[in-house]
Formats: sequence, C-alpha cells, structure tokens
Amino acid sequence: MNFSIIIRFLGILLVIEGLFIFTALPFSYYYGSSDFNAILISGLITLAFGILFRLITKEADEKSIGKREGYVIVSFSWIVISIFGTLPFIISNSIPSFTDAFFETISGFSTTGASILTDIEIVPKGILFWRSMTHWIGGMGIIVLTVAILPFLGIGGMQLFNAESSGISTDKLHPRITETAKRLWGIYVLLTAILTVLLLLGGMNLFESLCHAFGTMGTGGFSPKNTSIGQYSPYIQYVCTVFMMLAATSFSLHYFLLKGKFKRVFKNEEFRLFLTIIFGSSLIIAGFLFFDNYNQYNDFEKAFRDSWFTVSSIVSCTGFVTADYMKWSPFLWFFIFLLMFSGGCAGSTTGGIKVIRHLLLLKNVSLEFKRLLHPSAVLPVRLDGKPVHQDIIFNVLAFFMMYIVIFAVSSFALSITGVNPVSSIGAVATCMAGIGPGLGDVGGPATNFSMVPLLGKWILSFMMLIGRLEIFTVFILFAPSFWKK
Repeated sequence: MNFSIIIRFLGILLVIEGLFIFTALPFSYYYGSSDFNAILISGLITLAFGILFRLITKEADEKSIGKREGYVIVSFSWIVISIFGTLPFIISNSIPSFTDAFFETISGFSTTGASILTDIEIVPKGILFWRSMTHWIGGMGIIVLTVAILPFLGIGGMQLFNAESSGISTDKLHPRITETAKRLWGIYVLLTAILTVLLLLGGMNLFESLCHAFGTMGTGGFSPKNTSIGQYSPYIQYVCTVFMMLAATSFSLHYFLLKGKFKRVFKNEEFRLFLTIIFGSSLIIAGFLFFDNYNQYNDFEKAFRDSWFTVSSIVSCTGFVTADYMKWSPFLWFFIFLLMFSGGCAGSTTGGIKVIRHLLLLKNVSLEFKRLLHPSAVLPVRLDGKPVHQDIIFNVLAFFMMYIVIFAVSSFALSITGVNPVSSIGAVATCMAGIGPGLGDVGGPATNFSMVPLLGKWILSFMMLIGRLEIFTVFILFAPSFWKK
C-alpha cells in the first residue's frame, strides 16, 4: 500500500474543499452575519493542511495509483473532508459539539440530509450556504469532481472513478474517464443553473434558490427553512418535484437526451420501472389522502401534489418535505418506509439500493421458476435486451443480503443506545439510503436527529458513509486480504 500517494491525493481534496468553503463568504458578508471570520479561518486551515499534505509527499508518483489505493482514498476522503467540513460549524459556534458537527457534515457530503439543528433559521447565512454546498459537492461525488480536474495536474483517475461508481455500471459516455467526469459535471451544473433560475422566477431570493437547488440536484435535502419546501408556492413545489426526479435519473440518460437519442432513453428498463414506482406510488398515496377521512384532504390537487412530492423526495433520497407524513394514516407510514428501500437510478446522485438492482433481482427470481421447469435450458437475465453476466447477478444478491443484515444489526445497535425500536428502524433505513427524515421520533419535518444519543449519532454517521459508497467500497477495507501484499 502506497500511503504517500493516498496522503498526497487527500491533499488535493482538502485544497478543493478549502476553496469551496470560501464560496460562503459573499453571503456571510451580504447578510452581515457573524460567521465571516469563522468561514475565512476554516477555509484557510483546510487549504493549509491540503498544501502541507502535498508538500510532504512531493516525491510520490501520482500516476501509480492502484486499485487498493483507490478504494482507500475514496473511503478516507469522505471522512477527511467531513472532519475539515466541521470547522465552520465549530468555529462559528453554530454547532459547538464535534459529534453533532461531524454528523451534520457527513450528512451533507453523503447527501443524506439528516440534521441535528432544531432551529435552522437562526443559523448564520454563510454557515447555511456551506451546509447546502456540502451536499451539492457530494451529489455527484467529490472523487468524480477531482477526476474531472486531474488532467490539469497530470494524474490519471480511472481507479478512483471505478471505486466511487461501485454500483451497477452505467453507460460510458466517453472512452476516457476524465472526459466522462467532465460531461457528468457539465450536465450537473447545467441542471443546477436551470433550477436556480426557475426558483428565482417563483419568488425565492438568490440565497434560497441556490440552497434549494443544491439540495435538489445533490438529492441532499438541506433547506435554510424550518418548514423545508412546505412554505413555498405550489409552483415551486412542482418544480422541485420534477428536478428531484431528474436528479434521480441516470446522468448518462440526460446526456443521451441532450444528444437527441430519445429512443435510447425511453427503452431503458430501469428508467421505465423508476417512473412506474414514482407515479404508481404517488397515485396510491394520493387516493388514500383524498378518500380516507383520517388524512383530512379535501382537495385532490393538494393530495396529489403532496404525495408526488413526498414519493419523489423519498425515492430520490432527497428528503425535502411539504407535508408532515407522520400525521398521515399508519398504512402510509409503512408504504413510505418501503419506498426508502427503493433508491433512484444507477448513475444518478441518489443513494439507496437503486432501481436497477430491484429490476435484476425480480428478473432473476422470475427466471428461477422457469429454470425449475426447464433445468437444462440456458436462460440468462437480460437487461435492455442484452444478457447480464452472472457475476453481476451474484453481486446484486450479495449486496441485498449485506444491506438487509447491516440494516438489522445497526437497527438493533441503535436501539441499545436508548432510541425506541420504531425510531431506530426508521433512522437506520433513512441514513443507509441517504434520505434524511425517517420514522417515529426522527420522522417528518417536525422532528430531527438531535434526540439521538452520542453513540447513536456515530453509528448513523457510519451508516451514511457505507450507504453513500454502497457497502462494498467501505467493507473491503476490513478484509485482511486487502492489506496483504
């Protein structure tokens, strides 16, 4: 293991993070917030450590990054940037506890959106902007961002991109990985800019528009408002709903759409199942909201808007809210809990299991019945008309098994810390999937994670990390064989 390369690359990430911290300074200055010096000092400290890491490893051969170094860099990068990302919160005294500040920061970078802040609107504007910026950076992945600029530094990044994109592989947009990263970020920035303009047209100011655009496209869900999107007009709620769905769609499909390859988009089986889940679930929930007197909805448009928004927010793992779904009927709680295990499309900014894994699992189960009837037949699983290699099927099955086991063990561990069982299950489910609001005491817009004990917050922070990196990237570091020469 070449630790010099690892430290040197972490130095690059810290330099980038330090520069991003400075983007909060204009808003701190404009609003006359008390956090200007804290943000400035935080950025300078982060930059200084980044430059120091580069200087002490200047002899390292940056072009010799191997697969093992790639996995270590990806896993440790989220921890390191989250540690330094706590500085604005701690130095400004907005979140004085390191545990709480780390929880909030890794929640941002992992695009989870789980928060310990009880009154968001009293937090200085510069700190809130940095808070939203964390999940915009994390949305497409800090590693993909870095890969996009590595050519300027003369460093190759294939191993890092593979480790970051450890889920089911998406269509390659360009044979060179750096060109792929640039295209992904180009689309990401374009959609963010369009959404910002649409929110400005809806009456939001620039600060709120940027924060909500970052939260929507990053599928993170941090809002500078206590009521999230609930206090805004139906226009803004519909706009955010559509863009949450766009953020949860594979960015390779966005690329093909921009190239005019419409058939390739709508022939994609994962995308079709994704739309079926979104609109099917929205109609079911809207029907219950409107026709079930328990929920007290007299306007079907309002019922459909809240249900479509909530389903899109949960499936895309964004976590924005327009209605307190904990006040809905218990059946709808369970329905929303099941949606937490869906996730968006592979190659999107979402977390969760991903629709493509569900699709392949269903296809494999269906074929198993046929194989029982025709044991000699060769029946491969097909996706978009192409056979899927058996190794990928095994990977999907292993992922599901590990996901469920980790979910069960972590829910039990969290309950031991003093969190009630329902809240434990909801908290672990939402943190593993990167959604934000959960169930029970951590569910809906009226509650947050401040009540979780200190040990519980560290457990949930780890759940956010493994959920963002899709389990294998993190757990491979615990394999003894990984560290052997």
